[in-house]
Amino acid sequence: MNKSSNLYRDIVTGIFFTTGVFGFMSGEFILSTMLFGAATISSNLDFTGSFKA
Repeated sequence: MNKSSNLYRDIVTGIFFTTGVFGFMSGEFILSTMLFGAATISSNLDFTGSFKA
């Protein structure tokens, strides 16, 4: 994996998670659940893999 790709993925995951925490504290539970899900998906997907047909 490329180091810059990992950095961008970590930044996006952190933004989703932090925004989800603030949404949870403000009472927007549906939005925070979606943001936590997006953080989980973005931390587990590998965008640098190549696909062969």
